[in-house]
Amino acid sequence: MEVIVQRDYEQMSRAAAQIVAELLNTKPSAVLGMATGSTPLGLYQELVRLHKREQLDFSRVTTFNLDEYVGLQMNHPQSYHFFMHEHFFRHVNIPPHNINIPSGTTSNYPAFCEWYEKRIADCGGIDLQILGIGTDGHIAFNEPTSSLSSRTRLKTLSKQTIDDNARFFDRREDVPVYAITMGVGTILDARKLLLVASGEAKAKAVAQAVEGPVTSMVTASALQLHRDAIVIVDEAAAGGLTMRDYYEFIYEAKPAAPRA
Repeated sequence: MEVIVQRDYEQMSRAAAQIVAELLNTKPSAVLGMATGSTPLGLYQELVRLHKREQLDFSRVTTFNLDEYVGLQMNHPQSYHFFMHEHFFRHVNIPPHNINIPSGTTSNYPAFCEWYEKRIADCGGIDLQILGIGTDGHIAFNEPTSSLSSRTRLKTLSKQTIDDNARFFDRREDVPVYAITMGVGTILDARKLLLVASGEAKAKAVAQAVEGPVTSMVTASALQLHRDAIVIVDEAAAGGLTMRDYYEFIYEAKPAAPRA
């Protein structure tokens, strides 16, 4: 696992977007795994800027989102369908038929989950999966105690996740109790993982994920098992890392990329 500490949220977002851009420049038909939430917003804004000002091309890209609330229509302001189109998809040139987001209103969740897994496989698997992290260390909606080999499925949200997400809804009671989510095993199948975290509230979870034991109580700790995982955090989110000096030494000692 590579850990990169950046000065602030903006620098963290730019560094993460650069990793995505480098992939698209070498593999224009890449399959991207997308995350929602406040943390990836800056990353998406930077990708939109690169698309508009530097012609970063998304025309052959396929995307798969991690999760969706159960019970919210696609046009609901807090649905992840709405989030992704509002903040990213409508600003770049990804073909609509290449966009895949779990359905929160399907009539048959087991069948849909099976289809979603097959759809990922049929597209050749995910090249780069973008991730955020919850304050309890979860990735996607894989709450504490989720199996580290889990696949896309229906999941009951924890009280902490509901409390954390209540700020996006008019009332806490409006937060859905269930979500459909990629499993930890599904996420680990991606060829590269990119987790971004910002703010002091995420410092404990980041430290547990990066330096703690691999445990289903902190599903982000499963990234330690992955062959190619990058964690990019700002100063505040790096506050709990005991090996920070070592991570910075590794980052600074990396050989410069050859010039074209």
